Amino acid sequence: MIRADLLVTNIGELATLERGPIPRTGAALGNLGIVRDAALGVRDGTFVYVGSSRGAARTVRLARQGRRIDARGGTVLPGLVDAHSHAVFAGERSFELPWKVEGASYAEIARRGGGILSTVRTTREASTAELRDATAGRLDRMAAGGATTIEVKSGYALNHAGEIRLLELVRRLGRRRGAHLVPTYLGAHAIPPIFRRRPNAYVDEIVRRTLPEVARRRLARFCDVFCEPGYFSIQQSERILRAAIALGLGTKIHADEFVASGGARLAARLGARSADHLLAARSGDLRALARAGVIGVLLPATPFTTIGSRPSPGRELVRAGVPVALGSDCSPNSWVESMSLVLSHAVYGAHLTPAEAISAATVNAAAALDVAGRVGMIALGRPADFLVYDLGSPEEIPYRIGSAPAQIYRQGIRISPPRMDPYI
Repeated sequence: MIRADLLVTNIGELATLERGPIPRTGAALGNLGIVRDAALGVRDGTFVYVGSSRGAARTVRLARQGRRIDARGGTVLPGLVDAHSHAVFAGERSFELPWKVEGASYAEIARRGGGILSTVRTTREASTAELRDATAGRLDRMAAGGATTIEVKSGYALNHAGEIRLLELVRRLGRRRGAHLVPTYLGAHAIPPIFRRRPNAYVDEIVRRTLPEVARRRLARFCDVFCEPGYFSIQQSERILRAAIALGLGTKIHADEFVASGGARLAARLGARSADHLLAARSGDLRALARAGVIGVLLPATPFTTIGSRPSPGRELVRAGVPVALGSDCSPNSWVESMSLVLSHAVYGAHLTPAEAISAATVNAAAALDVAGRVGMIALGRPADFLVYDLGSPEEIPYRIGSAPAQIYRQGIRISPPRMDPYI
């Protein structure tokens, strides 16, 4: 007999994502591992029963003072995994919207005083308490949108002390209950003004000073680079990423967002964990990613928020055999806090099927963060991170644009509305 302290019954459709390769490609991306008329048993924060309601009635017993949840015929998914966010920053950039509507490019907005360096100024000026509260509010709302695991990049300080402060804050916020945070060091987000005429000196600071401290103190799991003309060249990006690899960090690349700059090819050559954005990547670049096993992280809401004309190449990545993952790109440039909404953009904008989008936002996104052994699926022995939707099937989640989970559980504890531990 199985003892459970939480029993979820009357699940109309349970998407386990349990069976299949990790990460998923091709036809496997559409297999959600559906169990109908299902039940879940949880004990001490992990799944101890996953299967049919009939089987649960025979084999699961609720512990004294345990809880029983009636899903009322709704849909249950693993907690969503946000594989790309810039959630730690201060300030906002709504003043850029009229410029975007006018058709101003990313570079033109930066020349007018917006862009990354605008946020760097407000983030540097913010006290740690102000920055903590602003970031915590975003993370709370991201958790309420279904993300139980969130990658959080630094990158809005662009100096040694400031980047360390951001990563220390991510670690501190990660001790709360709302979502598991995966930190990424993105000191190579832009060239700070003081290094504008000598960008290689800033690369020297990253490689010789900041990266070693980040690795020594285990402040980040990954190192990322914004590899685009006007930001970091292929040569500079490769130098930074090779230094990160030597220090034991995983690597990611903001690749080919604006032009086909070679970022995807670099990701393939280095065996990076992921190449992100890929709006301008060419078919040959995608084939190189597929051969190298690099995960393509799509941010399908970003073209919408930037009023861009080029959609995320979801269908193209699937056809090329690239494992596809999803992220919100939550940032001052693309203030998207709901991964449930990202699922809709992945279908309507990037042309993934609903099932493919869900796989990309669960098991594949977990693989993009090297946490696939813990999150992204519902299986025996895994942490009990799951979402309950008052909808009849998983396909309805992206179909009903803006739908949100009715209940959210992380390690068997309900966090919807978000219940957060005090700051530590």
